[in-house]
Amino acid sequence: MRTFPVVLLAIGAALSAPERKVEPTWLYRDVSAIRERHNDLTSDSCHYTPIFGEGDVEARLPLSVARFGELTVEAHGACQTVEYPRQEELYFVSNGSGVLRYGEESHPLAQSDFTYAPPTVRHSVSNPSGQKLQLVVITVRVSPEASFSQPAKLVVANLSELKEQTVEGHPQSVLYKLLVGPHTGVRDRINAAYTVADFFLMDFAPGGTNFPHHHEVAEEIYLVLDGKGQIAAGGGMDGVEGLHPAKSGDAYYFRPNCTVGFYNQKAPGAKAHILAVRAFVPMPKNPE
Repeated sequence: MRTFPVVLLAIGAALSAPERKVEPTWLYRDVSAIRERHNDLTSDSCHYTPIFGEGDVEARLPLSVARFGELTVEAHGACQTVEYPRQEELYFVSNGSGVLRYGEESHPLAQSDFTYAPPTVRHSVSNPSGQKLQLVVITVRVSPEASFSQPAKLVVANLSELKEQTVEGHPQSVLYKLLVGPHTGVRDRINAAYTVADFFLMDFAPGGTNFPHHHEVAEEIYLVLDGKGQIAAGGGMDGVEGLHPAKSGDAYYFRPNCTVGFYNQKAPGAKAHILAVRAFVPMPKNPE
């Protein structure tokens, strides 16, 4: 009988304890349903749509990618000038044309252009044209332990310059254009990054796939540019792959070790293109 009040107290404490939120293994966003948010890039004529990271409802993820979103610059508009001591940025022009100011230099931007802005260099985007400019912008944290070389001259490249190629470990039904990779590498068009493992475009044949896989020390983001199919995200009910419908404008984030992949539809002539970025994540240190 004496233990009865103790049991009631234990139950009451359990009921009143704050609920712990489970961290997701992957995230899904429909870009068309996301509202614009203000940040250090935005102005009256420059608007930002947060897909993942800064401005998104899930603030704990991604781990290395500080923000992944869409930047829209109105005709004759301009964004704010920014400079980050420990962040690198990727830009991809999805529509329109504009100008990237990089330090004291100005570089024209055309549709399907991409570039890399390293830490410590002031840069900004403007749109002197009469048409709307849209870009994908990806800001990635760089480890405090990384040492920077002297910032190189800005390289602006275009998708049309790159030949499609297969990548080892993936089927021939998906072809890659390798845009930006590590500064120690040689295979990408621009080899300059510190945390970014790869920034690339995938072109899927009808019924094509990159075969679901996972990355032990990197997180990944997919943005479906066109086409539709099924995204493999997580293990699903069978512990192997969970399949989810994907269409143009859908975006998925995958934590390290999460199953990730895409299956294109099998209809004749059905193509799909996905813009993707993979970034290394800091690994926990063993206690001494």
